[in-house]
Amino acid sequence: MIDERLLEIRSHDGFGYQPLVDYDKWRVAVLRYSDEMLPERIFTMQRHNETEEVFVLLEGRCILFLGKGKETVESITAVDMVPRKLYNVKRGVWHSLTLSKDASVLIVENRDTTIKNSPKIFLDDDQRQQIVNITNEFWQE
Repeated sequence: MIDERLLEIRSHDGFGYQPLVDYDKWRVAVLRYSDEMLPERIFTMQRHNETEEVFVLLEGRCILFLGKGKETVESITAVDMVPRKLYNVKRGVWHSLTLSKDASVLIVENRDTTIKNSPKIFLDDDQRQQIVNITNEFWQE
C-alpha cells in the first residue's frame, strides 16, 4: 500500500459524473455513461460563465454538442470525439454530451464550477431532434 501523502489513486467505474481530485482551484473528474445522456433524453445544454472546461475521451465513444449563441442556442454543431485528444470548451459556450455505454471521459475544470455560474437552457423540439439526428449520423454502423 502506498502512503496517500505521496500518491492518491482514484477511479470511477459507476455511472455519471464523479469528481476524483480537488486541488486548490482545479478539479479532475470522470464522466461515464448514464441513461440521462442518451440523445433522446438531452433536454438542455449548459454553459460555464466564469470558466473553461476540458474533456478527454479515454475509451468508448462520445459526441460533444456545442450551441452557438449568447442568450439562446441559435445553432448546434457537434464533434465525434477522438480518444486521447483534448477538447477545451471555451467559457460561455453552450454544450452537452452523449456517451456510449462503454465510454469514460476525463474532465478538468475549475473547482468553483457550480450550478450558480453554470446556467442551463432548455432546447426546443427541433434542437432535440437535431441532436438525435447528429448522433445517428455519426454513429451509424
